[in-house]
Amino acid sequence: MPHPGWSTFRFEGIGTQWEISTPDRLAPAIRSELLEIVAEYDKTWSRFRPDSLVSILSRGPGIITLPDHAVALQKLYAVLYRLSDGAMTPLIGSSLERLGYDAGYALVPSGLPLAPPRWEDVLDWTGTDLAAKEPVVLDVGAAGKGQLVDLLGAALRAQGQSDFLVDGSGDMLHSGDHPVTVALEHPYNPRQAIGTVELHNSALCASASNRRTWGDGLHHVLDGSTGEPIHTTVATWTMAESALVADGLATALFMLEPPRLEVEFDFSWLSVSSNGAAAFSHGFEGRLFT
Repeated sequence: MPHPGWSTFRFEGIGTQWEISTPDRLAPAIRSELLEIVAEYDKTWSRFRPDSLVSILSRGPGIITLPDHAVALQKLYAVLYRLSDGAMTPLIGSSLERLGYDAGYALVPSGLPLAPPRWEDVLDWTGTDLAAKEPVVLDVGAAGKGQLVDLLGAALRAQGQSDFLVDGSGDMLHSGDHPVTVALEHPYNPRQAIGTVELHNSALCASASNRRTWGDGLHHVLDGSTGEPIHTTVATWTMAESALVADGLATALFMLEPPRLEVEFDFSWLSVSSNGAAAFSHGFEGRLFT
């Protein structure tokens, strides 16, 4: 929770709720800039709108030029794709659509899960240049919201804001001298918490299979090697220097054991399995309720 007395700017963007808390009310010009950043990110990456940049590639082979922030996103996805042997991939969109999580939010499967094509076979993504050899449905939801949190934080800093909390529906970035205590949402009851964690000049992101569910056992966290929903893990939390990394790793923990990720990333984590057991890293400075 933000500090008592802080001002909170609330809005909706990329299909979720946002809260940006600062000691003083943000000037109208800063608020407009933040909204523009969100709108541009959505127009670049959303697979739910036909006028987005990436939607061009869903209609046929082609080449697009992405904004500069795509460089960091590509680097993270490339590492996680390699570590997971293809289980975490930006090409998961086709299977999400077949399972009903499509642009029209039908939430009714139109077919069986579909294993995405291999990245190296259909996609050439180098920095801001992205070329597809065949129609592909890109979905960067596993790390994109976290990156947008970082972009909003960078805009606040550029405007001289050193104290803030950016909260994109649970994906958070904190900056300032006074840490905040964050409740960890119970994966089976959003009105309850399983514990708390102190957030101080770092990012906290979560991924949970209960956040977007529909039908019998259908949710948005898919295994890219099969296209099927993952049922062994129900919720994860990660803390890292950036929300981009924390968000990506929170999803990756559904597919990878933490030691494989700890070789290449500096982060702390908490994971809850489908049998209710919780595991966490020594660096996760949280407190679980008993």
